[in-house]
Amino acid sequence: MKTIKRILIIRFRQIGDSILAVALCSTLKKSFPDAEIHFVLNKNIAPLYEGHPDIDKVITFDKNENKPFTAYIKKIWQVTHQNKYDVIIDMRSTIRTLFFSLFSLNTPFRIGRIKGYTRFLLNYRTDTYSNCLTTDMVERNLLLAAPLEKIKPIQYTKEFRLYLTDQEKEDFRHYMKKEGIDFTRPVFLIGVTTKLLHKKWNTEFMITTLKRILEEYKDIQMIFNYAPGYEEEDARNIYKELGCPERIKIDIQASSLRQLAALCANCSFYFGNEGGARHIAQALEIPSFAIYSPSASKSMWLPANSVLARGISPDDILPPEQQVTLTYEERFALITPEKVYDQLTSTLRQLS
Repeated sequence: MKTIKRILIIRFRQIGDSILAVALCSTLKKSFPDAEIHFVLNKNIAPLYEGHPDIDKVITFDKNENKPFTAYIKKIWQVTHQNKYDVIIDMRSTIRTLFFSLFSLNTPFRIGRIKGYTRFLLNYRTDTYSNCLTTDMVERNLLLAAPLEKIKPIQYTKEFRLYLTDQEKEDFRHYMKKEGIDFTRPVFLIGVTTKLLHKKWNTEFMITTLKRILEEYKDIQMIFNYAPGYEEEDARNIYKELGCPERIKIDIQASSLRQLAALCANCSFYFGNEGGARHIAQALEIPSFAIYSPSASKSMWLPANSVLARGISPDDILPPEQQVTLTYEERFALITPEKVYDQLTSTLRQLS
């Protein structure tokens, strides 16, 4: 096979997963600049990839196209038969996503993960989730490009970027100014809470840490990031516990993912719970420091690239083999305000 004209990358899942997958898209575009890169995503997160130079087409599946199953199969059939793919990379390699390969058996490279059932439809399989791997998620994703070395050397990159227009950034910056943000001073975006309770750092620990930041860094302004519903209620309660300080903005709202990206792009730093907003910040080259729950491996989900991104997890405090007798809550509580503050200030010194 001399040329690759069209590549399909199947990702789905959540914001963080899809952002880290961009490094694979960029690697393939660098390696095969004349090829079209098509990216399969859930519709709700697709706006993040509008105008991305390394993604030629975003193919979305909304709730009605994911269920019922017959609608899902019909959409896959249409996608695979309207586009004759030379490469299919099935990043998830689930029974559902394998239908892309089932309907594309003439595709020379059907690449995915090693699972018991994938050998029937994928002709190149990679072990990307082995516990023995010490690589982060971006490096694991890039393993899926290795079979294409048969054609030519692959130009790997660990960079994952999101792109906004200057107008989008300027419009949101104007809105932030109207809400009282002074851009002559640092602006911290604070991931003060999370959608999933088991990933949320102890609320009292968060309050203690934010109080100390406010006391010792007099110039810093904070914007609390949260989603409507439980997260908003939680964020407002923390705001009240802190005494509703003027330097914290609680009502700056991002009503879409593009606006959330514009908010991140106009901030100096991200601090708080690990989540989608932190991934967006790193993809927009905004430095960050995040707190990782016991269920989110920092070594896997904090990829190293050219952006200053740091974090703390229970494994940084106590070796995993010594945590086996602890409950989940006890493991999470190993991350104390003192340890967070020490590492946070060390990260901030690197920026100064």
